[in-house]
Amino acid sequence: MRNIIFENYTQTMNRALIICMVALLHMQSATAQSLEKMQWFNEPEQWETKNGVLTLSVTPHSDYWRISHYGFTVDDAPFYYATYGGEFEAKVKITGDYKTRFDQAGLMIRIDHENYIKAGIEFVDNRYNISVVVTHRTSDWSVISLTTTPPCIWIKAVRRLDAVEIFYSFDDKEYTMIRNAWLQDNTPVQIGMMAACPDGEGFDVVFEHFSVKHLPDMRRTEWLARNKE
Repeated sequence: MRNIIFENYTQTMNRALIICMVALLHMQSATAQSLEKMQWFNEPEQWETKNGVLTLSVTPHSDYWRISHYGFTVDDAPFYYATYGGEFEAKVKITGDYKTRFDQAGLMIRIDHENYIKAGIEFVDNRYNISVVVTHRTSDWSVISLTTTPPCIWIKAVRRLDAVEIFYSFDDKEYTMIRNAWLQDNTPVQIGMMAACPDGEGFDVVFEHFSVKHLPDMRRTEWLARNKE
């Protein structure tokens, strides 16, 4: 009887150990949406990823813009990204030491050099601004001037069908939508963290809690609802 009880106890403990190991591996792989698996477009000279945090010194005189108003095209700022298809929600916390006009940092969603959205904080006229640039061959720019200087900001982008909704928050709890922009659907995109310093000699920025959450395809979900067995 004691042997049977001992064997049952041992089996139970082994199962618990296996479950814990699987859970640990799952947590590690989830964390690993990992910055280490992402890649650079326009890699800066100084950067580091550690414990899920990306820190970088932004390349001086770099930006993303196409043609409109200013007459020039630039595509040379640091962008750390992964490629995703379908619909998703992406967000990140941004803390920057902004110094010079147009210093900026945020999220970027990019199909190619003629089609992208960048959204984040931008330093203009010695004030912090929530800034969104939408580019389809030519760029447009919309801003919301902030009356305070927040220590950090959260930016969230939700891609649904052929549109991307852009939100900002100061606490990752209450979000305000600032833009709903068209973006070609059913097309893989690069999504990640972008920073630019068009006028200055660079600045330091920290990105934390970057995440991309898959969302079920809306059209497929509606089809399934209409065609239940």
